Amino acid sequence: MTDDIDALAGWVEPLLRKMDPAERRKLMKTISRDLRKENQERIKAQQGPDGQKWDPRKKRNLRGKRGQIRKKAMFTKLRTAKYLKIRTSPDSAGLAFSGPGARIAVIHHYGLRAKVDKNGPVYDYPARRLIGFGRGDLELIADRVLEHLQP
Repeated sequence: MTDDIDALAGWVEPLLRKMDPAERRKLMKTISRDLRKENQERIKAQQGPDGQKWDPRKKRNLRGKRGQIRKKAMFTKLRTAKYLKIRTSPDSAGLAFSGPGARIAVIHHYGLRAKVDKNGPVYDYPARRLIGFGRGDLELIADRVLEHLQP
């Protein structure tokens, strides 16, 4: 995968150097938006950038106050644009979690050990990669660069 990223960088870098900064920033913003959309869809599908399904949630009592079963997908709010922010400049494009959701995202992304509640027990969370590059993302970046260069 790193070879693919290096090959893409070697191909795109000379083209980007010929653009003025405002044009590069515009391109970086469109690429970042598209990458955010792809990552949001992966989070919704409960799978990592490499296409592997995440480990399911720990089994627990799923009955609410009225007896109905509560079962939701993980990270429904975390995948929204409010928490999944785009950071662009003429030289780079980035995608990162912000706000209080960033700590939760880091714990799940790397599979760290954290408290479940403020005064609750400590739990070893399984690693669930939330953000990353897949093969389709590299093709998407190449397509966006080519679309931007065409008159």
